[in-house]
Amino acid sequence: MTKLSKLLYFLDFTHFRETSYPSIGLKYYAFRNGPVPKELWLEMKDGVAPEDFKGKLSLVVKRDESGSGFKELEIRAAGQPDDSVFSPRELGILKKLSYIFRDARAWAMSEVSHLPRQPWDTTIKESGENGLIDYLLSVDERTGVSLDYADVCLREHLEVVRNLDIEPTKQR
Repeated sequence: MTKLSKLLYFLDFTHFRETSYPSIGLKYYAFRNGPVPKELWLEMKDGVAPEDFKGKLSLVVKRDESGSGFKELEIRAAGQPDDSVFSPRELGILKKLSYIFRDARAWAMSEVSHLPRQPWDTTIKESGENGLIDYLLSVDERTGVSLDYADVCLREHLEVVRNLDIEPTKQR
């Protein structure tokens, strides 16, 4: 689950940096060990795949040696992914991320998500643990979009999501 959380974070924030719109649009929180899409994590933490992932993901809860405590949630694909839901840009980002992190362990990915002056680091320092990570924190002089433009696009995106009631982790 840690690796999935980081991959989703990298996808959303990379896409936002390039376009001023998140890819999936999950809300990420600054947990101690890195960015986490909390609503998705809450849906999956007990090892039960959300309804829209049934037949697509296999979840296995691994417990500590005593069998009493939670150790980790292992997530595996239960079939072929449906790439048609992604734009060419998103597929390019996914391809790059899969190349970079294919063999990486979650702790190694944490080092990347915890870099100084990056969104998770800034949120931890300014809002503390469990603070909502603002997509706008990913915009800087290297992004190719201005902060003002990104702010307008993000507000527009969030308004559409709210008005159409289409939050990515909302149960139907």
